[in-house]
Amino acid sequence: MKLQRHFTPMGLLMLSINGMVGSAWLFAPLYAAKLAGTGAIVAWLLGGIGTLIIALTFAELSVLFPVAGGTAQIPQLSHGGFTSFTVSWIAWLSALTMAPIEVQAILQYASNYFSSLIEMRHATPVLSHIGLMWATALMLLFCAINIAGYKSLIRFNFLLFQFKVFVIVIVVTTFIGFYFHPINFSSLVPTTLSTNGWHDILTAVAAGGVAFAFTGFKHGVELAGESKNQAVAIPLAILGSVVTCLLLYLLLQVAFIGVLHPSMLAKGWTNLTFVGEVGPFAGIAAALGLGWLAKLLYVDALVSPAGAGLVYVTSTARVLYAMGKIGYMPRALCYLNQQNFPVVAIMVNFILGMFLFLPLPGWQAMVSFLVSGMVISYAMGPIALLCMRLELPNRERKFRLPAANIICPIAFYFCNLLSYWCGWETISKLAIAMLLGFAFFVIACLRGRVSFQSLGLKSGMWIVPYLTGLVFISYLGAFGGENVIPFGWDFLVIGLFSLVILYLAVINRATITEEKCISEMPSTDTLMTAIVK
Repeated sequence: MKLQRHFTPMGLLMLSINGMVGSAWLFAPLYAAKLAGTGAIVAWLLGGIGTLIIALTFAELSVLFPVAGGTAQIPQLSHGGFTSFTVSWIAWLSALTMAPIEVQAILQYASNYFSSLIEMRHATPVLSHIGLMWATALMLLFCAINIAGYKSLIRFNFLLFQFKVFVIVIVVTTFIGFYFHPINFSSLVPTTLSTNGWHDILTAVAAGGVAFAFTGFKHGVELAGESKNQAVAIPLAILGSVVTCLLLYLLLQVAFIGVLHPSMLAKGWTNLTFVGEVGPFAGIAAALGLGWLAKLLYVDALVSPAGAGLVYVTSTARVLYAMGKIGYMPRALCYLNQQNFPVVAIMVNFILGMFLFLPLPGWQAMVSFLVSGMVISYAMGPIALLCMRLELPNRERKFRLPAANIICPIAFYFCNLLSYWCGWETISKLAIAMLLGFAFFVIACLRGRVSFQSLGLKSGMWIVPYLTGLVFISYLGAFGGENVIPFGWDFLVIGLFSLVILYLAVINRATITEEKCISEMPSTDTLMTAIVK
């Protein structure tokens, strides 16, 4: 059986927005403000514009190759098996974190009423034993809705989408309209004119939940092979979701900063605390005497993360499905139920996702890990687009990115900056996960699940210095590292590093025949085989 084309353009757009508007809007305005103060507004602009540049590269690629699990399949085409496995492993591992993140958010907000769900460890709220039991139940619920089939997923998604946007509009209009303190924004200009201010802004982008808030645009990539009218649906979902959510998050950040009483900021943004901080917006609403709004927010604290978690169970399973199709993982992961949903991949993700609550305690730790890995998979977008422009110059493109030779290097540079801004503590954990992935790849090769002819070792050799370089620069850098490379100079170092790696990746690309693309890609979701010379 093959995956079928279920999703309309508007359906795919709503899935992407629903995937973005999860726990990030409930927590990121607080964490970003604690890290950067009023500079959090600049962080959202920077994160949104940077993500939009990256998303533009995926828009052309996903229309050109509308396959399920594009994160795994497009690198296989452009650089062969070794690169494809590395990128898809990192993307899958980071996306696997999303459902646990959303479950953590649901239970963290619920702990205001049921304190036994959360316990504090080193000033970080983590799930208790009872919380872990409820986490298991919620994760199973996400899986059950996905396995039930397409109709239940779309109907549930549409209802969640409407409710989440409604609550955000109510919060923004209430806070800005009736409880706004313009004096709270007096530090915005000094923050943006200082070196320390910019360091804090960039930290907020990576570790404060800003970059995390935009990760949902990849749903349009992973579900491209199941969408109708792909020339419209895919660019609309990828680009439309980023622009829509940027506007929503900017309004939320302004509302959050403005609603705080100036006395709460007397000790600085870093020391901002208030009753109910575990659920920031609901806590503020309760302090203002808006009991009705606090209750609405507690309901939305279940709905918003549930919607995002539900969508990520859907798209993350497609990455694992694609890895099984290629041969990196067991073929059993390709099994589809009667509704053509990858049921085995969904259940495997559930089991592994539960283990992530242990090494990544707390919402913010999970978010940093997800971002550090996800942006590496993003980096494949600009690389693959440049390769496809050179290899398939005459292939019809229903969506063509203008100025790709300029936009692609900028997008790749921003990906590497985002990874670096996550900090050494997070990157070191990611490095261990990457080594584990390479071990799985070797096992797959030895067992004959991956053809040595399709490994593309020559075309994939750039990936080793790329990942090693990112880890080394992070260790020497100013974001939790040894500060051997001081803040400011690190922009130059990463810029030069990015240009060298981009050049190596493009000149060592795989060679593809046009005939093979025409015969295999338009009518099937299977991976077309690159012919490597």
